[in-house]
Amino acid sequence: MSAVAEHREVLDVAVAVLQRDDGRVLLAQRPAGKPWEGYWEFPGGKIEHGEAVERALARELHEELGIDPDRAYPWVTQEYAYPEKKVRLHFYRVLAWHGQLHGREGQDMSWENPVAVNIGPLLPANDKVLRALSLPSFYAITNAKKYGATEFMPRLKAALEKGVRLVQVREHDMDPEQIEDFARRVVALAHEHDARVLINGDEALAVRCGADGVHLPGERLMRLKQRPATRIWAASCHDAAELAQAAAMEADFAVLSPVLPTPTHPDAAGMGWEKFAALMKNYPLPVYALGGMKPELLDTAMRHGAHGISLLSGIW
Repeated sequence: MSAVAEHREVLDVAVAVLQRDDGRVLLAQRPAGKPWEGYWEFPGGKIEHGEAVERALARELHEELGIDPDRAYPWVTQEYAYPEKKVRLHFYRVLAWHGQLHGREGQDMSWENPVAVNIGPLLPANDKVLRALSLPSFYAITNAKKYGATEFMPRLKAALEKGVRLVQVREHDMDPEQIEDFARRVVALAHEHDARVLINGDEALAVRCGADGVHLPGERLMRLKQRPATRIWAASCHDAAELAQAAAMEADFAVLSPVLPTPTHPDAAGMGWEKFAALMKNYPLPVYALGGMKPELLDTAMRHGAHGISLLSGIW
């Protein structure tokens, strides 16, 4: 980002990620006569001075597509410097709407798989967004300590068959030889179901066992000088400083905890949903809420800015 772009006034834009039940998202082509004409983007538009983001989002969807949102969730906020302007993009995931969807400006539209988009060119600001959309709603953390390594595997298989697609291997009480064997078994089973696996705190182990990435605890995150060499990586965060470091190091996603009291620490008060939402405001990375989570809290988490929820006890 150039020094000139850094000092430009930032244009705030409300952006809608309309997503169907099959996971496909709506992309629209910019009409002729507009900057970047012919490029594809998520629908949205400028936020007027003093206008709430949610109001701008609803107005733009009505003006551009003839629909009104019924379920719209605050998501990531990302800044991008184009040659002619710098924009702050406030993305909302819109999962339900009413009205007859059509291009009111004559723009072409297409429902696309975010992990295999077949149209182009895309506006460059959308690359990170499409990667983030490949992340599922649930991030499961292994719990062999509770069930035993042998008993845990059928529980993992059942969860994968029900749709779990992202797993973290976190077993601090296992010795090195046991954790490697366990991690290899988890990775093999997960990959049979097209699920991804991250290994907690050990990049070398992640590489050895064929995992997809590494998940760093907060103290490791704060000492990090460069991005890990794995395909994807994530970090545990507990406050604004750790969230800022995860964003600065361009993590693929973060986990923020504790949100609510947990069965293992029932007397430890979590931050609560209001503080969680405050930390999510204008944050660029997708974030999973952790701590006291149950599957039925997914909607609540998303309404407060979470990408999804991470579960240790409530999913096995």
